[in-house]
Amino acid sequence: MKKFLTIALSVAMTGQMLVSCAGSSAQLPVIEKGVALFDNFSYVGNDAFYRNNPLPSEDSFYTPILPGWYSDPSICTNGEGDYFLVTSTFVYFPGVPIFHSRDLVNWKQVGYVLSRPSQLVNMQRQHVSGGIFAPAISYNPHNKTYYMVTTNVGAGNFYVKTQDPFGEWSDPIMLPEVGGIDPSFFFDEDGKAYIVNNDEAPNFKAEYDGHRTIRIQEFDWKNDKTVGPRKILVNKGSNPAENPVWIEGPHVYKINGKYYLMDAEGGTSTWHSEVIFRADSPMGPYKPYKNNPILTQRHLNPNRDNPITCAGHADLVQAKEGDWWAVFLACRPINNRFENLGRETFLLPVTWTEDGYPLITQGDEVVPMIQKREGVKREEQVTFGNFSDFEEFNDSILGLQWHTLRAPATDLYSLTATPGYLTLKCADVAASERATPAMVARRMQHHEFEAQTRMLFNPETEAEKAGLILFKDEQHHYFFAFGKKGEEKTISLIQYAGREGIKEIASQVLPNNTKVIDLKVISLGETYTFCYSLNDGKEWTELCNGVDAEFLSTARCGGFTGTVVGPYATIK
Repeated sequence: MKKFLTIALSVAMTGQMLVSCAGSSAQLPVIEKGVALFDNFSYVGNDAFYRNNPLPSEDSFYTPILPGWYSDPSICTNGEGDYFLVTSTFVYFPGVPIFHSRDLVNWKQVGYVLSRPSQLVNMQRQHVSGGIFAPAISYNPHNKTYYMVTTNVGAGNFYVKTQDPFGEWSDPIMLPEVGGIDPSFFFDEDGKAYIVNNDEAPNFKAEYDGHRTIRIQEFDWKNDKTVGPRKILVNKGSNPAENPVWIEGPHVYKINGKYYLMDAEGGTSTWHSEVIFRADSPMGPYKPYKNNPILTQRHLNPNRDNPITCAGHADLVQAKEGDWWAVFLACRPINNRFENLGRETFLLPVTWTEDGYPLITQGDEVVPMIQKREGVKREEQVTFGNFSDFEEFNDSILGLQWHTLRAPATDLYSLTATPGYLTLKCADVAASERATPAMVARRMQHHEFEAQTRMLFNPETEAEKAGLILFKDEQHHYFFAFGKKGEEKTISLIQYAGREGIKEIASQVLPNNTKVIDLKVISLGETYTFCYSLNDGKEWTELCNGVDAEFLSTARCGGFTGTVVGPYATIK
């Protein structure tokens, strides 16, 4: 039985929230030296857009369909009404979440493609934005097998495969002859297959920074190997005379007898876009669409309401009903200044020109945050809008929303040592190191949210600290920490800023008998407020407010991930 119960609910469709309530028993589990016990964790999204713009009908939905750093989306279908979607995870473990849907609107995460350490090699010492880049998922109808191919920055390009996407995937099959990044498979109707990818400039002689190529090679899926020569399909980009940069994320499709090559172009920041080419053969030659790009927001007024930026890195899918849709990444900056959520997964319908080219946006069309798919009813449990998540740590394994860094970290946390609690050891590893700290975290998925936990901890030395971490990367994180200074117990907010050093933003002395504390982070978008309670959440004390959220943003930090929040313990 749990010793405490906290309930925090939100109604996703209306944004209404109920205030948390708590009760407790006098008996506590044994708190061992150097160990923190987390009784629960709640996350409640409360974004103003969703509060102020309720969905108009049962067949409407919010996009992004996967808010938070679900970047580089790729999608496939088996042609029988099942759709699968994967996204990047960089150095987080497990790797590459896989979502399933029967209607493209209601998605459920069903696991991870890379769920074992043997599939995620050489992750230690990689920066948080290293690791797994741009997974691409495909279905081969000739052997009824699903393939996921990707780049591990620390090991090279590889793929895994399965006939059961709800279960385990194979160990990596390396592709040493496929250079660059962002590989993807194309399985043709005639039984042949191909790999396309981003690669170096011709003869490795770049004419400018960002000069890249798209290359293709035939793939023998019966023997798991590439065959034949590698060929350059695109040099520079869709309009070589303008020296376009970073053509990447390629996908090949066969539609109505024609072959289409679709790529991201312009880099992953505000100049991001998606371009399309067409050919009569999978090996080309490919000619660019005269009105490229087919998706971008780079030219729009930056002062527009609810701006969506960085749109690109798309993938197409045809629904069983015949209509076409695109998933792609984009960002939602606050007042067009910054965001902490990273690159998110959006879903929009695809239209077709009279001469047979797909369009996602054209001209001054903005990416809307409300969409509809006629005939599809939105379910109660959704991945979008304002939603809540409450974790009691009652299971023997972590829920799918949780990540560790670079490795499983099962030597640092346990869900069975004290049943009903997440046990974290105060590890001799800090989140600022390129290693595996005692950190279990989930994505921030809203600008405005509350994250709350109850922790049992009895620090005995100044080195021992435990609490909540807000983590962007090794050089940028906040630690809401319960610890000791001298003989006094304290609650502090500590900023870790890389070369700028460590700064204590606020601190408060606690009663020396404190062993149970509730911690709460309230995000208002541009600032954070940090509160604690010593009486089971009945009363809250504000430690500090107005804490700069931009410090954790991509605008400040760079990188490819968003920010995560969760339990953390250390002696460093």
